[in-house]
Amino acid sequence: MKDKIEICQTIEIHNDIIKKVRKNTPDDDNLNKLADFFKIVGDRTRIKILYALLQAGEMCVCDLSTVLEKSQSAISHQLRVLRQANLVKYRKEGKVVYYSLNDEHVKLILDVGYSHVNEE
Repeated sequence: MKDKIEICQTIEIHNDIIKKVRKNTPDDDNLNKLADFFKIVGDRTRIKILYALLQAGEMCVCDLSTVLEKSQSAISHQLRVLRQANLVKYRKEGKVVYYSLNDEHVKLILDVGYSHVNEE
């Protein structure tokens, strides 16, 4: 049965493993930052924005709002969140602002996440 969770039938503490895990686990501040990061990318609209930017390279708010069928205001709000998390960057060309993925890490995160959810 896949949903059944197996538990130990006895209590046995493996001090070497505990010591290793405690030594190599990031501090609470970094774990909080990581949790916040996953909250940010855990939003469907933001994921769609990231995937659109992954495909196009860069897009303006008007194009993103058309692709995602959301208001420009809603897209701008989500882009602000993504920009504050260093997931996207922007450049201005005249009156038009173009957004793109901040770096290769963002592409890698999307690729690895997508591969994981499509495992059999």
